[in-house]
Parts: sequence; C-alpha cells; structure tokens
Amino acid sequence: MTAPLRLIFAGTPEFAAAHLDTLLAGPHTVVACYTQPDRPAGRGKKLKPSPVKERALAAELPVHQPLSLKGADEQALLAEYHADVMVVVAYGLLLPKAVLDTPRLGCINVHASLLPRWRGAAPIQRAIEAGDTESGVTIMQMDVGLDTGAMLTKVSCPLSADDTGSSLHDKLLALGSPALTDTLAQLASGTAQPDAQDDAHSNYAPKITKAEAELDWRQSAAELERKVRAFNPFPIAFCRPENTPDTRIRVWQASLGPATNAPAGTITDIANDYIRVACGTGSLQLTHLQLPGKRALAVADILRGNAHLFRIGERFAQPEVDL
Repeated sequence: MTAPLRLIFAGTPEFAAAHLDTLLAGPHTVVACYTQPDRPAGRGKKLKPSPVKERALAAELPVHQPLSLKGADEQALLAEYHADVMVVVAYGLLLPKAVLDTPRLGCINVHASLLPRWRGAAPIQRAIEAGDTESGVTIMQMDVGLDTGAMLTKVSCPLSADDTGSSLHDKLLALGSPALTDTLAQLASGTAQPDAQDDAHSNYAPKITKAEAELDWRQSAAELERKVRAFNPFPIAFCRPENTPDTRIRVWQASLGPATNAPAGTITDIANDYIRVACGTGSLQLTHLQLPGKRALAVADILRGNAHLFRIGERFAQPEVDL
C-alpha cells in the first residue's frame, strides 16, 4: 500500500468545497487550504466566507486567503507545508511557476469540461450555450498556461436538451470527486500517464458577465433557449420591456415556439402558461419569470396579478450594448 499524500487544497465555490469534502474523507492528509478573500454578499453586503473556507475551518485546517501568490513571502509559506500535491478546483487565482513547482508531484486541477474544449472560467455555461451534447471533467497536471496542462483523467457524461447550469454542475460534481480520488491514487503509486492536449481543438470559455445575460431577440430562438438554461442559476437571463426599459424581467425557464413573421422582440401570443416572443428565427415561449423585487413564478401565476404588463404586439428592448 502506498503512503498517504500530503495535500494543499485551493478552491473557492461550492463545486470546490464538495471536492474538499471528498479529500477530507479519503486516505490522504490535507495540510492547508487556500481560498479567495471573503466577499460582500446579501442585502447587507456583509463579508461572507467562501464554501471552501467554511469547510476548512470546520475541519480545523489552516486557511490562507492571499490576493496573489506571486510574492516571495506567500510562496515561502506555501513551501513550509512540504506538500506532495496541490489540488486546485475553481480557485480563481493563477498560480505562478514557482508555486506550480513547489509540491513534490506538482499541482493538479479539476476542470469542468472535456479538455481541450472550454478552457477558462465558465466551461459549464459555455457548453450549454454552444449546444454541446457531451460534457465531463478533466483532471490535469497544471502548467503556466490557462488550462493547457497534460491530462491525467477524463470522465464524460451526456449533456441533455433540458440541462441547466445548475443540473450540469451537479452532474460534473458527481463525476469529479471519484475521478480526483483515482488520480491521486495514480500519482501516489507512480502510475499516472499524462496525455498532452491538442491545442487545435481548444475553445475559450470566458467568465460570464451580467450584461451578456440580456436576451438579444435578433438571435434565433434556439440560441436564446440555450442561454436561458446556461445562465440558470447565475446570472439569470433577462429582458426589458421597450416601453419601460429600466425594468428587468428575469427569465428562469423558456421553451421553443413556432415560426413567426413578427419583428424580433414582439409579443405574439399570451396563453395561460407562456408568453410567446418573436426571435430572429422562430419564437421563444417564456414560462417562468421573475419581476423586480418578486420571487420567480410560473407565467400563469405572473399573469394573474400582472396581466397588464404584457400585451400582444408590444415589444421587448434590444440590448443597449452589442455583445
């Protein structure tokens, strides 16, 4: 039996925290955690620790929250842990070469895509937005590039036509934790076989901005339906009535409707369970909405008290900035 590894864990959101849970329950020893600094959250904008910090403190682990790992002092502190491997999951900081070279067996990253497809910050959302039919998790040996390191483990799953950012997140989480366990076992035993990525097949998945969540009705209904699913639960797609452009209506769920000759953004039909809007191609049926200051509801419930907000022939505004 191989000796347990000494691990440093670096991550921030819930996706990362769940992988930390797996490590804490496994045979290896987590000696320290790194995570992003506490951020303002909620209406009161009080500082809130990351899910990784909360888990680490509960496990009585040392927690470090540097703004950068480029400084000599931070690098010296990390080296003092004499780690065999640094496990990185959605950390949010780039690791300089000095840090990558510090652990005995280097740094590995759990990435939520089938690399080399969707390198970058938002692989889950971009896969749905692009209409991919397959997704997965890649565990790679980190190098100085952005998600360019040699692949150690790849596991895949189908991406269905009704997957949202939330449901795909959960699918990949279920794949990532056991894959991480297997990869660490291979590193511990010396049997890992790195496989270089083919850069020619790479795509970049930039960070999601709130501005790009606005629906551009000039796009096809198929594109917009995928965007609605990709941006659920964050940042949530939205639209603005042309006659009240300061009003943001969040679109939680939508479905494809029939073709129409109406100008893009025009409400063409209102039924009990949907509001149909013309798109560049086809139409989109809005089925679950959230009015400002209210909770998300099915359109049937929205219309019972707010039917005056939606009238056939009225239009939704186009984005103020082309994305």
